[in-house]
Amino acid sequence: MASSRQDYIAPWWTYWLHNFPHLNFNFQTVDNTFKPEDASYQQSLIFLACVSALGLGLSLLVLSAYLTCLCCCRKEEDEEVKRPDTCCVTWVAVITGLVICSAVGVGFYGNSETNDGVYQLTYSIYNANHTLGGIGSLVGNSLGSMQVGLKEHLERLDEIFSPRGDYTQTLRFMQQMANNIIQQLTAMPDTRKVQVDLAAIADKTSFIEYYRWLTYLLLLILDLVICLIACLGLAKQSRWMLAVIMVCGVLTLIMSWASLGAGTATAVGTSDFCVSPDKFIVNQTKDSLSADIVHYYLYCSQSLPNPFQQSVTIFQRSLTTMQIQVQGLLQFSVAVFPTAEKDLLGIQRILNSSEFNLHQLTALLDCRSLHKDYLEALLGVCYDGVEGLLYLCLFSLLAACAFCTLLCAVPRAWTLITIRDRDYDDIDEEDPFNPSRRITPYNPSRAQVHSFCSYSSSMGSQTSLHPPLQATSSTPEYMNQSMLFERNPRYENVPLIGSGSPPPSYSPSMRTTYLSMTDAQIRHFGTDFQI
Repeated sequence: MASSRQDYIAPWWTYWLHNFPHLNFNFQTVDNTFKPEDASYQQSLIFLACVSALGLGLSLLVLSAYLTCLCCCRKEEDEEVKRPDTCCVTWVAVITGLVICSAVGVGFYGNSETNDGVYQLTYSIYNANHTLGGIGSLVGNSLGSMQVGLKEHLERLDEIFSPRGDYTQTLRFMQQMANNIIQQLTAMPDTRKVQVDLAAIADKTSFIEYYRWLTYLLLLILDLVICLIACLGLAKQSRWMLAVIMVCGVLTLIMSWASLGAGTATAVGTSDFCVSPDKFIVNQTKDSLSADIVHYYLYCSQSLPNPFQQSVTIFQRSLTTMQIQVQGLLQFSVAVFPTAEKDLLGIQRILNSSEFNLHQLTALLDCRSLHKDYLEALLGVCYDGVEGLLYLCLFSLLAACAFCTLLCAVPRAWTLITIRDRDYDDIDEEDPFNPSRRITPYNPSRAQVHSFCSYSSSMGSQTSLHPPLQATSSTPEYMNQSMLFERNPRYENVPLIGSGSPPPSYSPSMRTTYLSMTDAQIRHFGTDFQI
C-alpha cells in the first residue's frame, strides 16, 4: 500500500533524522518505528535529549578549565602587551555579537516555520473532525427518523388500513424498506470516538505549540538583550555590565543546550512519524475503523473500492421504493380513507428529509475531503514543522557556542579593567597631569582670594612708588587663574606683577594701586615676593 502512494513523499531531512541512532537507557538499539506509547521508544528520545546535556557539561568543563588557567597562569601585563589583548577582546565581542545576531535571525525563522506547520496540522485536524462530526450527525438524524417518526406513522396507517389487505401489505413492504435503511445506517462506523480523539489531539497540540512558541520567543529576545549588554560592556569596560553578562550568559548557555536537546528529540520523533504515517494511523484506528475504510481515506485511489458504496446504494433504492409506494397510497387510498392523508404526508416529509441527508452523507463519505485534510496535515508537520525545528536546533547550537566564547572573553576584559585601574592608581598625586587632581573641586575653606579692588588706594602716583623686585620663581600671569583650581595656594592671592609693570592700558591710579603693597600684605603672603 505504502509503495503506491504518489501524492505524499517524505522530505529528505526526515529520513536523515529517522536514521539517527535510537538507544534506550541500557544502550541497546531500539526500533525507530514511531510508537509513542512504547517505553523503549520513549527512552530513545530521552536519550537523544540527554546528548545535549553532555554538550552542556563539556561546555561548562571547558569554561571552568579556561578560568582556572587564567587565574593560575596570570602574568604581569606591560604597556606593549595591553594593546593586543584589548584588540583581541574587541574582536571577540564583535564576532560573537554577529554570530548571536545571525543565530537569533535563524531562530526567528525556525520558530515561525514550526508555528506555521503546527497551525496547518491543527487546522486540518479540526476540518477532519468537523467532517466526521457531520457524518455522525447525518447518520444519527436519518436513523432516528426511520426508527421513531416513520414507525409511528406506519402504526397509525396500519390501524386505518386494516379493512384493506392490499394497503396493509404495502405498509409492511414499506416497513421492510425502512428496516433495510436502518440496517445500513447501523452498519456504518461510529465516528464519534474518532471525533473525540481528533478533538483531544488538536486541542493538546495547540496548547503545547503556544507555549513552545512563546518560550522560544522569550529566549530569542533574551539572547538579543544579552548580546547588546555584552557589546556595550566589553566596549565601555564596565564592571557591572560584565557581571550581568557572566550571570545571564551562563543561564542562556544552559537554556540553549536544553532547547537543543528538546528540539532534537522532537524533530527525530516527528520524522519517525513522517517516514511512515499510514502505518501509525492504521494501528491507532484498528479498534474503531476497519482497515478497508482507513486505506480508502489514506490513499483515496481509484483502484480502491468505496466501502460505503453498497450501503449508500441500498439506502437510495429503499428511499426511492418507499417514495413510489407513498405516492400510490396518496393517489388511491385518500379518497377511501381521508384520515390517512396526514400520516402519508408525514411519511413523505421524512423520506424527503432522509433523501436530502443521503446526498449530504454521500458527499461527506467521499474520500477526497478527508484525504485532502490528511495531506495538508502531513505537509504542515513534516515539511514546515520539521524544517523549523532544524532551524531552531541550529539556533540553539550557534547560541551555545557563541555564549561559551563570550564567557571566555569576559574574564579577560575584567583583567584589563583591573590593570587599567591599577595603572591609574600608580600616577603621582602631585603630577599636574593626574586626572584625579585636575578634577578636584575648589575648596571654599581655603584662604580667600583678594580681589584687585581690595588693594586700591585713593592717592599715589607711579613715580612715588618703587616697583617690587622680581620673585625668585617667576610665574606667568596666566598661571594665577589656573592655580585657583589647584590645592597649592601659593600664588592665589598675588596680583599680576610678574612683568614688573602693569599693562599699558591701565590708568595712573590703577597702576598706583597695582604696585602698592603694604607690610601687612607682605606678612600675609610671606617671603615669596619682595618689594
